[in-house]
Amino acid sequence: MRIGAGIALIVIGAVIAFAVRDTSDALNLTALGIIIMLGGAAGIWLSYHLANRRPRGTAEVIDPAVEKQYRTAPPRRVADEPIDVTPAHLKDKQP
Repeated sequence: MRIGAGIALIVIGAVIAFAVRDTSDALNLTALGIIIMLGGAAGIWLSYHLANRRPRGTAEVIDPAVEKQYRTAPPRRVADEPIDVTPAHLKDKQP
């Protein structure tokens, strides 16, 4: 059950519990609506916990020597003069 189905069950249960005014000796619609709403809430809770399941207590640790090997530093300074990126075939035609 996804979260959308759980929300739909909550809405349907609320309509049955609070909006329907039919009387029956065999069936209590208010109780039925509340049971459906609880089922929708349980479905939302279950889908959230199944979607966010991750193992606890196991973490991959990178060896500090290996991490130092791949660490990069930012450039020390920006170029002092602008870099000319004009294509070679257009450099001759400049006025």
